[in-house]
Amino acid sequence: MEKIQTDNQKESFEKNSYEYAAWQDRSVICGVDEVGRGCLAGPLVTGAAILPIGCNYPGLKDSKLMSEQEREKAYQWIVKNCLYSIGIISHQTIDQCNIWNATLIGMKKAVLNLLAVCSQRPSAILIDAMPLKLLDTDYKEIPIFHFTKGESKSTSIAAASIVAKVTRDRLMKKLDPIFPGYRLAQHKGYSTKQHKAAVLAEGRSIIHRVSFLGKTLNMEKNEKQQSLF
Repeated sequence: MEKIQTDNQKESFEKNSYEYAAWQDRSVICGVDEVGRGCLAGPLVTGAAILPIGCNYPGLKDSKLMSEQEREKAYQWIVKNCLYSIGIISHQTIDQCNIWNATLIGMKKAVLNLLAVCSQRPSAILIDAMPLKLLDTDYKEIPIFHFTKGESKSTSIAAASIVAKVTRDRLMKKLDPIFPGYRLAQHKGYSTKQHKAAVLAEGRSIIHRVSFLGKTLNMEKNEKQQSLF
């Protein structure tokens, strides 16, 4: 089995060891992840997921390593077999709070939404990288562990990442015809050359993150000016 370390525990453990330990006690684990932190436009979407005890579905892995078809198939399995929830944080909140705090707000929202409908409290909450705290909630006694590359280390986190990714991609596709010219359906709001060129040509839309555009557009303008000489 793959050996990994948590950022906040500094101890080795096997991949999915939290899940295996919980399942042996007929308990469950809550995985949490986000999608859209680095985007220039659109919301941040967080996901939380609780897998069925003994889950061994092979389609659950890091959403970034999956094709759209693979993600959709895995998402349909999650919808039918798991408990899951999302948290959507608007571009306005991201501009007001900064992306770090906005991510924590979104993760907390997804977790609380999920735990509110879960009949069994998880034995632990696993999060990709972010140090979420629930000290001001009724769930403050649940242990929370965070570690980098969580999608590859926990199937629960991988499921949460798939939920968040599919939800956000679908939302950006719906926004595409409302904001023509930006091709949101193709890049989903990420900082691609195509997207940055569209912003320079069209200006920013009402769903663009102002706090993300300054540095990006200045770099693009400087590159264009240098190309003239």
